[in-house]
Amino acid sequence: MTNLLITVSLLLSLSAVSQIALKRKMYMLGSPFEVTAVAKDTVKANEYIDLAIAETKRIENLISDWIPTTQISDVNRNAGIKPVKVDAEVFDLVERSIKISQITKGAFDISYASMDKIWKFDGSMKTMPTAEAIKKSVAKIDYKNIILNKSEHTIFLKLAGMKLGLGGIGQGYIADKVKDLLFSKGCLSGVINVSGDINAWGKQPDRKLWSIGIVNPLNKNKVFATFPLEDSAVETSGSYEKYVIFNGIRYSHIIDPRTGYPATGIVSISVFAKQTEIADAMATGIFVMGVEVGLDLVNQIKGVECIIVDDQGKIHSSKGIDIQKYK
Repeated sequence: MTNLLITVSLLLSLSAVSQIALKRKMYMLGSPFEVTAVAKDTVKANEYIDLAIAETKRIENLISDWIPTTQISDVNRNAGIKPVKVDAEVFDLVERSIKISQITKGAFDISYASMDKIWKFDGSMKTMPTAEAIKKSVAKIDYKNIILNKSEHTIFLKLAGMKLGLGGIGQGYIADKVKDLLFSKGCLSGVINVSGDINAWGKQPDRKLWSIGIVNPLNKNKVFATFPLEDSAVETSGSYEKYVIFNGIRYSHIIDPRTGYPATGIVSISVFAKQTEIADAMATGIFVMGVEVGLDLVNQIKGVECIIVDDQGKIHSSKGIDIQKYK
């Protein structure tokens, strides 16, 4: 997801145990990308960060729908034609994506990439698209038409013109994979931040937990809560910069794949989970579902919490979060 609403408190400092935290900022996956690695010295920290970059590129070359040589692009090219055999890693990610679609009743759907881009959020739109155009724009979106063959590891899109896009879950997946790889190589503490999909593990060199500050996008100068991240993940999505207003209604750039209409009612959501992949996908789904339905769903899922800022600036949180505790 783009447009961060969070600030990561890194406090890069030396400590008595002679560890340093090195942060490198770059641009990958079409978004801001940051890796912080804690290590005994800058040489080792840079080795970890180089590993993170290599792992990110490896996965991007499997799942991106923008790169024509990826397995997902091959699946898309063969929509309505034939099943495509993919690696277990790609197959499993698509399978988990479909499970999120089932949980969110289609509010999250990786076949959203089939959508006709009839909404413009660059200031050029002066009137709403017609109801007929909106309905037609989502005609080929339906996760139920993604056919998986587990024994053959194939993916088949039933309708010609269907297209998978893993942007709503892939960045979170990459954050998790990078964390797992670095940890396995001896990096016992760090932060991976893929455009707001954040996975933090271990502690800072001064033994403090990593933390994030969450702001209300309608009052960006003030952090209303700071949360520690203890071997956990958070993802923040927002519509506070990309939106249109018609007839007094604020329409976000996040489109409901079930209806073709932009989501309304929410300007920001932060989802906390153990895995960034889950936080990433659920943030999109909840944004589309709206405040009440989204909170009701989160309150039924163990290990997932969220904070929502609605379009009136009011802050809502799931049952497991006491915002007053973190102010």
